Amino acid sequence: MSARPEKVVAQASRLFDENQKLTGGTPVPLHPEKILALQFKYFGDAVLMTPALRALRGYFPNAELHLLAPEEIAPLFQHLPWLNRVWSMPRRRGRASLGETWPLLRALRREQFDRSVDFASNDRGALLSRFIGAKKRLGWDIGGGFLGRKFCYTDRVVPEKNPVHESALLARLLSGWQIPPPAALETEIRPDPALATAAREILPHDRAIICHVASSQPRKEWPLAHWAEFHRLATAAGRQVVFTTARGERESALMAELKKLAPAAQILPLIAELSLFLAVLARAGAFVSGDTGPLHFAAGLGVPTISLFGPTSPARWAPIGEKHRILTSGLCTCEDNTAICTAPRHCLSTIAPAQADAALEQIIRTTHK
Repeated sequence: MSARPEKVVAQASRLFDENQKLTGGTPVPLHPEKILALQFKYFGDAVLMTPALRALRGYFPNAELHLLAPEEIAPLFQHLPWLNRVWSMPRRRGRASLGETWPLLRALRREQFDRSVDFASNDRGALLSRFIGAKKRLGWDIGGGFLGRKFCYTDRVVPEKNPVHESALLARLLSGWQIPPPAALETEIRPDPALATAAREILPHDRAIICHVASSQPRKEWPLAHWAEFHRLATAAGRQVVFTTARGERESALMAELKKLAPAAQILPLIAELSLFLAVLARAGAFVSGDTGPLHFAAGLGVPTISLFGPTSPARWAPIGEKHRILTSGLCTCEDNTAICTAPRHCLSTIAPAQADAALEQIIRTTHK
């Protein structure tokens, strides 16, 4: 879809002003260009790209800014007013269908982009960057992949060795075009306003506390007994608490077990469409989960979050901003190459339900005025 031109101009003007303040009034290019951003990572990782996209828009306020992303994550970006167009690529993890993607690739090539920036810089993104054929093509200077990957870009940036927040890392790629870092690293996505009524039917209670139980990696999940106790504490304080999870047999089994531990717990129906899930999340008063994609969705929607971190680094992955609270388990012994916690005691179990309840109370006092 395309954003209304007057909205894009207004947003671009605001971002340009922010950029001018950040750079002390350093002149930036004002001539119109057509720019394509590519992101072939999934869900939460993709949301963390939005500060870099804002920096790109702020530096080129008059440009046409397009984004190419897999169709399953395209709804995350469809309603950002400062993107001119979001292109959805049909694909499946681990394989590609040339028959499905060829018409899209031809259409992208006909756009004659002046610039493209590939935030993932994997094999797929590199080949697409080269085929689409922008005059300037920016990507990461990283090893691995097919032999000619580095030749798909005209400009490359070496990633920082020291770990930084993922949003800052992605924004650093733009230094290849001398674009300064964004003024803020808060993420930003928007729900589809047309789905507000449907979302209200699923979640009638305004400012309910949404708790997301499952993760693609079980080691990043809070124990179910902790969720049950958190539910008891929060509801005793008069909070409306609901639970969600991902699709799958294991996730359904988790919900069934939680229901045994907390029979009064309200569990939202599974929502297959990402756009509708986002509209439901946008109604939440707060969101509680481990390091998952929905955590970053909620933060991008402006919902206050409580994130439970153990095996992954909050310094790199936690939501940024005053609305968000981070609870950590301390030193984690889980190995990075396993999805299952290998510690004698699950590291996340050291985060007590009372800690999460206290963090929730603090969020409500400071954000729900």
